[in-house]
Amino acid sequence: MGRIFEVRKSKMFARYDRMAKQFTRIGKEINIAVKSGGPDPDTNPTLRRIIQNAKSVNMPKDRIEGAIKNALGKDTSSYEQVLYEGYGPHGIALLVETATDNTTRTVANVRSHFNKGGGNLGNSGSVGFMFKHLGVFKLNKEGISQEDLELELIDAGLEEMGEDSEGHLVIRCGFSDFGNMQKALEEKGLTPLSAELEWIPLNTVEVTDEQADDVSKLIERLEQDDDVQQVFHNMG
Repeated sequence: MGRIFEVRKSKMFARYDRMAKQFTRIGKEINIAVKSGGPDPDTNPTLRRIIQNAKSVNMPKDRIEGAIKNALGKDTSSYEQVLYEGYGPHGIALLVETATDNTTRTVANVRSHFNKGGGNLGNSGSVGFMFKHLGVFKLNKEGISQEDLELELIDAGLEEMGEDSEGHLVIRCGFSDFGNMQKALEEKGLTPLSAELEWIPLNTVEVTDEQADDVSKLIERLEQDDDVQQVFHNMG
């Protein structure tokens, strides 16, 4: 009985850690969006998107509002978005998105994570060419005619449409078309479950289970860093 309790407690703390990390990441995104486009989601589409994402991971309303208010404060930290590139174990390419108020600290930490995880931090452009920067929207497919929607979204920059493993409708568009796609979906009364900018690998590298475990440990190490927002890879 004690062992079962320990396992349940471990899973509970793991969920809490993931949720806390999500809330911290979204808080930084809100900070950046408010400082660049203002606190009103009606006139700031980036902030509107982030608030939608916050709701999708059950971030409390008062925490969202608090993050917006804090971003307007004169003494609040300003975050800079920096992308780091490198290779993990077994030649797997990694892109590490960060939001930092101290780039000297962040690059030192990211380099340390790569080194300790059996990888190497590279220069800008060293692996970025292996990925495509896309807008990725996930929707509840219920009540949607995918064939009709696909035709209607072509002018908004639609590149791909399909379903993910959870049965959600996934729409992808080019980075430069992200705003057009967001607007097109809003005009059709469709509220995405999430809307993100992601780095999608042009090709993937197949690895063994043991090799995948090596790469996953480095990714986990990076994701636990407070300055790291997201990690993308080309592992198959």
